[in-house]
Amino acid sequence: MTTAHEIQDELKASGRRLRAAIPGVYAGYAALHQAAMGDGALPAGVKELIALAIAVTRECDGCTAAHARAAAQQGVTAAEVAEAMGVAILMNGGPGTVWGPRAYAAFEEFAAGADQAAPGKDRAGEVSPPGS
Repeated sequence: MTTAHEIQDELKASGRRLRAAIPGVYAGYAALHQAAMGDGALPAGVKELIALAIAVTRECDGCTAAHARAAAQQGVTAAEVAEAMGVAILMNGGPGTVWGPRAYAAFEEFAAGADQAAPGKDRAGEVSPPGS
């Protein structure tokens, strides 16, 4: 199985090339991401759990890696991720039993401290919307 870090590394070069080709789109997406994912009535960690469950629903490995990483950075616990994956399984049936464990494993990988970049920043410190 490909690790969450490998997925992000695989997408990094092509994501940067596309970002260079359409910088306005990426800037708008980054602004939307920052506006939607910050603390508000819902804490940022809860929003990352929601995003992670949606990533499972959409079967998006890049989204799963990005939101598992951000959830770990927000201090979300393994128990919280597990319960969110339970909801994803409930809502998605069989595919949830495949993608839920993938999301949980990605969270465990990032929670172990393998990547300490700030939320919304890639390893080089650039703003990086999920999946890029």
